[in-house]
Amino acid sequence: RIGQRMLFAFDPERAHGLSIQALKCGLLPASRAFTDSRLQVNLAGLDFPNPLGMAAGYDKNAEVPDALLRLGFGFAEVGTVTPLPQSGNPRPRIFRLESDGAVINRLGFNNQGHEAAEARLKARSNPNGIVGVNIGANKDSADRIADYELGVKRFTKLASYLTVNISSPNTPGLRNMQSREHLSELLARVMIARDQQAKGGKVVPVFLKIAPDLSETELDDIAAELVDKRVEGLIVSNTTIARQNLRTTAHAGEAGGLSGKPLFGRSTAVLARMRKRLGSDFPIIGVGGVDSAESALEKIRAGADIVQLYTGLIYGGPRLPRRIVAGLSETVERSGADSIRSFRDERLAHWLAQPLD
Repeated sequence: RIGQRMLFAFDPERAHGLSIQALKCGLLPASRAFTDSRLQVNLAGLDFPNPLGMAAGYDKNAEVPDALLRLGFGFAEVGTVTPLPQSGNPRPRIFRLESDGAVINRLGFNNQGHEAAEARLKARSNPNGIVGVNIGANKDSADRIADYELGVKRFTKLASYLTVNISSPNTPGLRNMQSREHLSELLARVMIARDQQAKGGKVVPVFLKIAPDLSETELDDIAAELVDKRVEGLIVSNTTIARQNLRTTAHAGEAGGLSGKPLFGRSTAVLARMRKRLGSDFPIIGVGGVDSAESALEKIRAGADIVQLYTGLIYGGPRLPRRIVAGLSETVERSGADSIRSFRDERLAHWLAQPLD
């Protein structure tokens, strides 16, 4: 708690940079190995040691994926990475809403580009563990779909899985790629590029990451394209542009994507709807408002196979991953279940009944 208050004394972007440096230097406490075979999940051909992952957005430049795994995460996702380096939007661009356990950001895919991330992933001393790469398009790209193809070609041999991110609200026009016409071409070209890279080697699964601010019709279209293009999985969801029921008045009106506790309800309702549309066998990762074993389990009960967090770590600190994994283990133990998977869809009907407004 003392460390958190010290970090919160800094501008949020400066605090983020300090936390990356602390992980690089080994200053943040690694978790003692926590293993429970009942928490293992096989998804899209990957064996996850536990269902909790670090979402994209924290380690944008693939600087600390293995350090994140040592905190207790079952997997880590780096990025979003774009072909060329870009500085993103003007500062200030990250705002804490402490009373809400939330953050608003309008970073705009600030990152050091493909080349830097590729070099770091190649230099991993122990390339074990599941590390996904989240790929995006440069803001000023003349052909954004070509940027995603470049990401597939660059990272297929280094990533455990690839995430196609078209759902950030901070790159103008990016979310338009979720419309059926654009999405159809994007997924077709991405899957062709992946299959070309897979010849003679491993097939790296592709996941699509969507926004929570979608209508029922848009969800129908996305589900249809995922099935038609044989995409391996879905991540629900990115940040929201909505600002409902916030207690914090300072910064609440800032432009950008809202993450953290206020996102939980909307993202989980969308998750349940996509589970219903895609069926029981389609891999889905649930993101948005996860900050405890209880909220992680609720995502699973709403239809997620595994879950991710980011903002929860800001408020919960580096020991949060182990606490969540231990809590999930205790829940499975108390229930007498054989696997965490036995909880999936338990409250699907409840979340399907929740409005999207």
